[in-house]
Amino acid sequence: MEPAGALAGSPPANMSLRGSAAREPLVVRGTGWLFSPLWSPRTRRRGENFGGEMSSDQAWLDDHSDFTRAYFSRRSSAVSVPPADMSPLMSPRIPRSTSDHSKLLMAPRRRTSLPATCSHFDISSQRDRLKPFCSNLSPPEWMDQWCHTPCAPRSSRSSRSCLSPCRPLSPICPTSPDLLCTPKILPPVSSETAACGHNEGCPWKMGLLGGGLTWMGSVAELCQGAVDHVGQLLSAERGSLSLVKKDCDEKSSLEEVVALTSFGGCSEHSLHCHAHQELLKSIMECVLAREAPMNLRNASEDFRFNMVNNQPSNIKTVLSVPIKNHRREVIGVVVMTNKRSIRDGSLSAFTSLDEKVLSNHMDVLGMVLDNIQLYESSRQEAKRSHALIKMAQVLSREHHSFEVLLSKMAATIMPSTGAQYCTIFIPADQTSVIDNKVSFSRVIHLECEELGATCQIYRRERDISDIDPSYACQTLKTMKTLNMAKCSEESVRSIICCPVRNERSENVIAVCQLMNKQSKDSDDLEAFNRYDECLLEDLAVYCGLALQYSEAVHITEVRRASVKVTQEVLAYHITAAEQEIQALQEATIPSADSLNIIDFNFSDFGMPEDMTTQATIRMFLDLKLVQEFNIDYKSLCQWVLTVRRGYRNNVPYHNWSHALCTAQSMFAMLMATDQLHNIFSRLEVLALMIATLNHDIDHRGVNNSYIERTKQPLAQLYGHSSLENHHYNLCLFILNNTGSQILRSLSSEDHRNVLHMVKRAILATDLNVYMQRRKEFFSLVEKNRMKWKCEKQKDLLRSMLMTASDLSAIAKPWPEQKRIANLVAMEFFAQGDKEREEFKIRPIDIMNRENSTRLPHMQVEYIDEICYPLYKAVSQLFDTCSPLRDGCVKNREHWLHFAEDTEEEEHGKNV
Repeated sequence: MEPAGALAGSPPANMSLRGSAAREPLVVRGTGWLFSPLWSPRTRRRGENFGGEMSSDQAWLDDHSDFTRAYFSRRSSAVSVPPADMSPLMSPRIPRSTSDHSKLLMAPRRRTSLPATCSHFDISSQRDRLKPFCSNLSPPEWMDQWCHTPCAPRSSRSSRSCLSPCRPLSPICPTSPDLLCTPKILPPVSSETAACGHNEGCPWKMGLLGGGLTWMGSVAELCQGAVDHVGQLLSAERGSLSLVKKDCDEKSSLEEVVALTSFGGCSEHSLHCHAHQELLKSIMECVLAREAPMNLRNASEDFRFNMVNNQPSNIKTVLSVPIKNHRREVIGVVVMTNKRSIRDGSLSAFTSLDEKVLSNHMDVLGMVLDNIQLYESSRQEAKRSHALIKMAQVLSREHHSFEVLLSKMAATIMPSTGAQYCTIFIPADQTSVIDNKVSFSRVIHLECEELGATCQIYRRERDISDIDPSYACQTLKTMKTLNMAKCSEESVRSIICCPVRNERSENVIAVCQLMNKQSKDSDDLEAFNRYDECLLEDLAVYCGLALQYSEAVHITEVRRASVKVTQEVLAYHITAAEQEIQALQEATIPSADSLNIIDFNFSDFGMPEDMTTQATIRMFLDLKLVQEFNIDYKSLCQWVLTVRRGYRNNVPYHNWSHALCTAQSMFAMLMATDQLHNIFSRLEVLALMIATLNHDIDHRGVNNSYIERTKQPLAQLYGHSSLENHHYNLCLFILNNTGSQILRSLSSEDHRNVLHMVKRAILATDLNVYMQRRKEFFSLVEKNRMKWKCEKQKDLLRSMLMTASDLSAIAKPWPEQKRIANLVAMEFFAQGDKEREEFKIRPIDIMNRENSTRLPHMQVEYIDEICYPLYKAVSQLFDTCSPLRDGCVKNREHWLHFAEDTEEEEHGKNV
C-alpha cells in the first residue's frame, strides 16, 4: 500500500528533500519535523541539521521525536495570554530552552519565499481564499458552546475565572470585527512544495506555526482548512469535524462545525444521506466517549453502529481521532471515510501511519484552537471589565432617581451584547412566587437605535401592560437565567432573562431582560451567547446593588429626618424657659468672694440652684471672657441654664453639682496662677471653662465598661470613650442651639480651634486616657523639660488640669469629701447591682455593695494610685495649686483613721 502522503505533484516517498530544499528555501527551516509523524532517525544521518549545519542538540532531538513533540507541546502550554496587540497564537515572552528550539514554535518568521517588502497577504488578492463555511452553528456560538456551559448561571458570589478552553473567561469567535489585526489567509501552496508527512515541511503546519499566525479567519474556516488538508493528505473521500460543547450538567456532546465534506468522487445525495450522517455521528460519539482513535475497515458491518432501517451504505473504511488540547482534554472529533488508492482509486483501509498523521495534525489544530480561545477570552474579559468599571462609576455617582440609575447601568451593556431592547421588571410588594401570584409594579424599558457606527440608547415610557412579562415571570419563579434562542413571536428571535437577587435575603427583587440580539455582520437576529449571559448577570448584580443602595438612601433620608425631629424636640425641652432666662439676665451677680468660688475649698452644698448659675456667670465675667469675645449676655444666660438642664437629677454624683465644682476648681487655678494666663491663650481659657461645665453632661450613672457590655447605642455610635464623646456632642448641640450660641462672634478659624480644644479636653476626663498620658507628663515635670511654646505639651497640660479639676472633690475639706465619697459609692453600687442582676457576675470591689465596709481602704488606694501623683506634679509646676495636694494628703489620713475605726468596730462586733 502506498504511503498516505504521496499526492500528485509530490516527490516520491524515498526521495530526500535536502536537494530540493537547497534549490528552494523552506517556509521555516528546521520546524516541520517537530510534529511530523513520519520522521525517523533512519532517514537522516546523526548530527546533520536540516540546513546542512551540524548540531548535537538537534541530532539528539532527531533521534527522540516523541520526546521532542511532547516537550514543545508543554512549552506552548506555558505561554501566557498574549496582549491585545499581538497575534492570537503568539506569546511575547517564552522561557528559552538550552537548545533554543522552543522559539521556532512560537516566534513568527518571515517567509523566505516572499518578497522582502510584503509581510502580509492581502485578502482581496487571494484567489484561493477559503470561503466562510456555512454550518448550523456560527463561530461565536461555537466558541460559546464549546467553551462554556450555556445554562450554568454565573453567581456573583462565586465568580469563576479560568483559562481552560472548555471554560474561558468570555466567549467570542476570532471573526469579531474588533480584532486588532487584519485577518489574513494563507497563500496557495506551491505544487512543488513537499507533501506533508514525508518531508521536512508541512504546508498547513508551516502556515500556522511558521509565520502564518498573523492571519485568522473564523473558527469554521480554520477547521475547514484542516479537514481539507488532511483529507487530501490521507486520500480520503469525505471528512467532517465537530467540536465539544457542554450542557448544564457538564455532559459533553458534539456540535458540527465542518459538515460532511467531499474531496471529490461522491454524489451530493450520498453526501447528505441521513443514514450516513447518523452512522458517522455514532462513530464520533464513540470516539468522544473513549477519547481514543478508531480505525474501521468496514463501518457498515460493525455491530456497534447499526444503519437506520438496515439501509445499504457506501461508507466502508473510517478513521476518526479525537482533537485534544495541551492538557489532553478532548475538544473535538474529526472523521475521515473511504481511503482511495492513488494508483487505481480503489478503496483501501487506513493504516496506522494514517492514524498517526491525522492525530498529529489534530494535535496542532487543538493547540491552535486553544490559543485562539485564550486570546479571545482575554480580549473579551477586558471588554467585560471595562463594562463593569462603567457600571461601578455609574453606581458611585449621586442620582436623584432610581430609574435613571438603572437605566444608565443597563445602557452600558446593551452595545456590547447587541441587544435591541432591555427591560427591567420590578415585582410588586404583594408578589408571591409560592402561590404563583406573580405581578410587577413597574418596568424600566430601554431601546437601542443604531446610528451608523454608533448606537443611541433611549428610555421609553412603557406601561406594564404593553410588555409581555411571561419570560420574566418564569425567571422569577425558577430564580435561574433563561436563554431562549427562539420565541413564538416572529418579532422576537432571541431573549434572555436574569434574576436580580438581594444579597442579604436571596430574594429576587427584579428581573433583567435582553431581547433581539442584532448581528454585527448583517441585519439578522441571532441568539444570545454565554458572554451575553455573563454581562447580563453582571448587570443583575449591579442592579441588586443599586436597589439596595436606593433602599439605603431612602432609609438614611428617613432617619435623618427623624433625627432632625428628635433634635427639635430635644432643643425645645432642654432649653430653659424664657422666664428663667430673663430672671438670670436681670439678676445681680454676686462677687466671687461672696460666692467663695476663688477658694479651693468651695462647696455648693446647700447653695440655692439659681445661685449656682449666678456663680457660673461670675466665673465668665471675672475671667473677662464675656468682654474679650463679645459674648451676648442673654445668650450666655440661656447657655448656662441649658447646660444645667442637660444634667440628670436622678444621678447621685455625676450631676450639675459635680459640673459646677469642676468648673470652679479650674476657675480657682486660673485665678490663683498668673503663670497659667501666660501659658494659655484667651481661646484656650474659654475652651477650658466650656469643657469643665460640659464634661459630664447627660451622664447616665454608669461607666463606659457597662455601656459597652450592654451594647447600648452609645457604644455602637462611638466605639471608645463612649460617654466622653457623647458629652462633647451634646455640648456642641447646645452651642449650636438657637439662643445659646455664645461662640457666634468668633471667626471661623477661632471657632474651629475652640471646638477642637473643647473636644480634646472633654475626652481627657476619661480615666483610661489619663492613665495613658500621665507618665509622659510626670516625666516632663520631673526633668523640668516643659516647653510652653510646644502645642503638644500645652495640650498635655490642659488634659492634666481637666483631670485635676474633675477629681478635685478628693481635696475638699473632710466633711465635704466624706459626703461626696458616699455619693460616688451610691452610684457605683447601683451599677454593681445592675451587673449582678443582668450578667450574673460578681462586680469589681469598688462597685460591689458587699464590700461597702472596705470603702475607706478603697479611698486610700484611690488617692495613692490616681490622685496624689497628679496633684504632686501640678504643685511642682504651680505653687499656687498646692492646696489641692495638701487637701488630698489630709483626706488620706482621715480615711486611714476611718478605716482603723471601722476595723475596731467590726472586731468588737465579732467578739
